[in-house]
Amino acid sequence: MKGRLTCDHINTVVEAMNKAVVCKYKILNQPLKSMNGPVRKLYHRFLEEDTKDTKGIPADIKEFTQLKVDKCFHRILNILHHCQRVKEARGTRLVRYIIC
Repeated sequence: MKGRLTCDHINTVVEAMNKAVVCKYKILNQPLKSMNGPVRKLYHRFLEEDTKDTKGIPADIKEFTQLKVDKCFHRILNILHHCQRVKEARGTRLVRYIIC
């Protein structure tokens, strides 16, 4: 399953996912009055995207990191899914990855 991937590649993706989680929760924990326009739009989008299955679960890798979401990234997600570190929640138009 791993192919040509090294543990360094996988660890880089895990660190980027952790960074995205931290950034998202910084936004969600800010008081609403202290937010500027773009941050407030992100805040409302995060609240809107929460469903019963994904309540409080971070999802935005593209928004907060510089990772390319390509085939290599999806292979790493597949490895993390196999190790039971990430779950997949499929919705009507989005596939969300839940960090375990």
